[in-house]
Amino acid sequence: MQRAITQGTLALACFALAGAAGATTVSDTFQVKMVIENSCTIAAGTASDIDLGTHPATDTNIAGSNTITVNCSKTTPYYIGLAPSNADTGGAGVLSSTSGGGNTDQVPYQLRQTAGTAGTIWGDTATATAAGNGMAGTGTGADQTNTVYVTVPSADYTPDSYADTVTVHINF
Repeated sequence: MQRAITQGTLALACFALAGAAGATTVSDTFQVKMVIENSCTIAAGTASDIDLGTHPATDTNIAGSNTITVNCSKTTPYYIGLAPSNADTGGAGVLSSTSGGGNTDQVPYQLRQTAGTAGTIWGDTATATAAGNGMAGTGTGADQTNTVYVTVPSADYTPDSYADTVTVHINF
């Protein structure tokens, strides 16, 4: 009797395998796609203002600095240009009276990449492919700070409050 059960089980197993061998699977593939664009942001604003303080008219070689923050996507080359309100591409701006009292004096200043009156000039000839007289960098995906220096050769002007606005350009 044991032999008959073994043969019956064997016959049932063969029938099950024959049915499984008849099943068919078809496959294909698809892709998940995305394009990541280069991007950059800049943070300047009032937090980046350079306040040179109060000086007597006899002061010379006045200097100050502050930072601007750039955040560009990883491996993105970027070039920063600085433009005073007079649009001088060489970074030579003028401070004008903020009092509205008719003072027409304009106090000259120079934007710089490095400290001191002989520091490297920082202007606005940067493009999307070259630094020109701007500053070059490569994005890391995190904030990067860049120090902006300014020098004023002399304070020998009409006593008043003076200011100018600088525009920061990022080319990438």
